[in-house]
Amino acid sequence: MSIVEVKKPVLVILHQETSTPGRVGQRLMQRGYGLDIRRPRFGDPLPETLAEHSAAVVFGGPMSANDPEEFMKIETDWLAVPLRENKPLIGICLGAQMLVKHLGGQIYGEPTDNVEIGWYDIEPTPAGLKLMDWPEKIYQFHREGFTLPSGAELLAKSADFPNQAFRYGENAWAVQFHTELTLAMMHRWVVHGAHRFELPNAQIGKDHLLGRYLYDAPVSKWLDDFLDIVLSEHSVAI
Repeated sequence: MSIVEVKKPVLVILHQETSTPGRVGQRLMQRGYGLDIRRPRFGDPLPETLAEHSAAVVFGGPMSANDPEEFMKIETDWLAVPLRENKPLIGICLGAQMLVKHLGGQIYGEPTDNVEIGWYDIEPTPAGLKLMDWPEKIYQFHREGFTLPSGAELLAKSADFPNQAFRYGENAWAVQFHTELTLAMMHRWVVHGAHRFELPNAQIGKDHLLGRYLYDAPVSKWLDDFLDIVLSEHSVAI
């Protein structure tokens, strides 16, 4: 009898009607994972258990984790499920901030109102360097940062926002930055987010697109390495 590797789908949580999981979704499917896409903001339920999923990825959005909307509270509270079941969990930007809030941390604006919108230097910590190689620059699109939750291990930092990536426990991961953007997604963000380019420390649109050609190859490799680490040993042979 032959052995067939079965991979349960990854739960993908999005926050806008037109959002997609982008390059993260593509890389997951290349690895043989189906995508169970849900948008709780628009009424999709979240599972009471992740027994039928390999992992969960909570993506970003233009809202703040401090917003009072009910869906924000529902999603933030729901993060207890993957944490309790020790299933791989990735929080990206807003998703990272919701994980921070769930763990008792704080979401805040930078004291001088600086933002990170464009390509910025990123500095891995010794713990981050032990896991993988890191790019010199990473793509960002956020106005708020977060404190490091108690018990979390810091993996990367930047000049204005000292907490850029962390690991909590064995299987929960949070990143403030964006490695999921395809080129088409970046074009859309540059068009629809142009009003944010006048904020302190933001880069103008052409620098976003130029940076894609200059800096994205190491970012793409980082994403592959990261997913390999997060998803290791989470398939079942039958």
